[in-house]
Amino acid sequence: MFALWYLTFAVDEIRKRLAWLFSSNKPAAPALDDKPANPAPAKESAPAPAPKPAAVPAPKPEPPKPAPVVAKPTPAPVPPKEEAPAPAPAPKPKPEPVPAPVVVPPKPATPSPPKTSSPPKQADKMPIPLPKSLTEANTNGQNGNAANGGNVDERVFGVQPAEKVLPAPKDASNDFIKGETNAFIQSIKEAQQLGERKQDTMVDAAVLAKLEEGYAKLAASDSKSLLKKYLTKEVFDNLKNKVTPTFKSTLLDVIQSGLENHDSGVGIYAPDAESYTVFADLFDPIIEDYHGGFKKTDKHPASTFGDVSTFGNVDPTNEYVISTRVRCGRSMQGYPFNPCLTEAQYKEMEGKVSSTLSGLEGELKGKFYPLTGMEKAVQQQLIDDHFLFKEGDRFLQAANACRFWPSGRGIYHNDAKTFLVWCNEEDHLRIISMQQGGDLGQIYKRLVTAVNEIEKRVPFSHDDRLGFLTFCPTNLGTTIRASVHIKVPKLASNKAKLEEVAAKYNLQVRGTRGEHTEAEGGVYDISNKRRMGLTEFEAVKEMYDGITELIKLEKSL
Repeated sequence: MFALWYLTFAVDEIRKRLAWLFSSNKPAAPALDDKPANPAPAKESAPAPAPKPAAVPAPKPEPPKPAPVVAKPTPAPVPPKEEAPAPAPAPKPKPEPVPAPVVVPPKPATPSPPKTSSPPKQADKMPIPLPKSLTEANTNGQNGNAANGGNVDERVFGVQPAEKVLPAPKDASNDFIKGETNAFIQSIKEAQQLGERKQDTMVDAAVLAKLEEGYAKLAASDSKSLLKKYLTKEVFDNLKNKVTPTFKSTLLDVIQSGLENHDSGVGIYAPDAESYTVFADLFDPIIEDYHGGFKKTDKHPASTFGDVSTFGNVDPTNEYVISTRVRCGRSMQGYPFNPCLTEAQYKEMEGKVSSTLSGLEGELKGKFYPLTGMEKAVQQQLIDDHFLFKEGDRFLQAANACRFWPSGRGIYHNDAKTFLVWCNEEDHLRIISMQQGGDLGQIYKRLVTAVNEIEKRVPFSHDDRLGFLTFCPTNLGTTIRASVHIKVPKLASNKAKLEEVAAKYNLQVRGTRGEHTEAEGGVYDISNKRRMGLTEFEAVKEMYDGITELIKLEKSL
């Protein structure tokens, strides 16, 4: 574009110069610096032919050659001095003005050569030549200049514009506009994606309002839960606007059970596995407190069941222990926890569990009973055997762990009724080995065999730091809970004393039917408390050693 402008403007100016030259018989203006004038015609620049007005344009057809005549301003005033004596001898005063127009005396009287370099008239103004780099860049080398041996005047007058049209130069502005347009479109797309991400990570105003209200009530209560202990105002403000990436779980999903039940012991659940990371500021201190010092920098050891023949009978005389049970929780890989499960996922999981358990053989062989459509006779028999679990208690219901009940739930037990699997009760799977009496060794061996067989068919959700992942943070790590139903009337006469002794051996005391229940007939459910930072074998051994000591203490009273 710059080259076309230059050529157009140059042609216009050259035409003006020629018109002025032929009309006024004035010598041409000095040539441009970048105009390649031939040095050879310098001999023709002699001042002698200057007085002849008709001789300047007639013999020479090329317009550029007269230009060197005026290149030297000093010889211009010489002709007037030579012609002046001719009219002087004439007596008449009138002949003096006649030779003046012929010799053109006014031109030498014009301003000095320095002023001619900066022309005062617009008609004499010539365009400033563009730099070589710029003209070449815009014309791809098509626009000639002095360095390339090109002559603008020759190109203009030597070639007819109608016969040859210069190719359209590449317009660099097109590429620039395209680049800017693409960048603008990309910025719009990025802004839209950012807006979508922000929308996905935004917590609803109603949820925030419920969080604020619930937190205020919890802070004003006399709750002894770990939730209240570690949910400081700073932690609350830091977490209240966060959501998990995949299932968009909020802080309310994590703590709503504890907000509604101030008598909770812990008060939080993980709606999905990502919650343990997103809301780590709350989970980590609670996990450390509950699991006996498992810090956020600690790593759970690899799964080890140890030598199953190590354990024997904790109560050979059957005087204190009524029954013994060892269970573990497992989450199926690829599925969220209860609050985020859809009804279709519940049914899909039930089908996988049923088909997997139906393949067990030997002592583990049994039958799966779906809760949906269960016959009355079967239901009553399971109740009598204390196998049938009910819809979640108020703590689980507040945590949204009982959605679509009873869809996707079921129970499996072997023929001897010493091995059970609960499907989608609190965790995806609760694997249980139990029997009457205190033969912990036999019960533990059965559990280990079952877990290994199921894991061959159903992969479990596991984390390198936290171990096996579960809905409740109290079951993380080994997820092992080894317990006994035991009668210790002397110790139980003072429940505070019983709990103090149990805590010394890392044991937990519950009611007869588990957490949040009372003791029936003086029978307590006592189990190991720690599940993280130790192996499955070590967790069971803590229970074995602790129960042995409690029985000794009961006998001594």
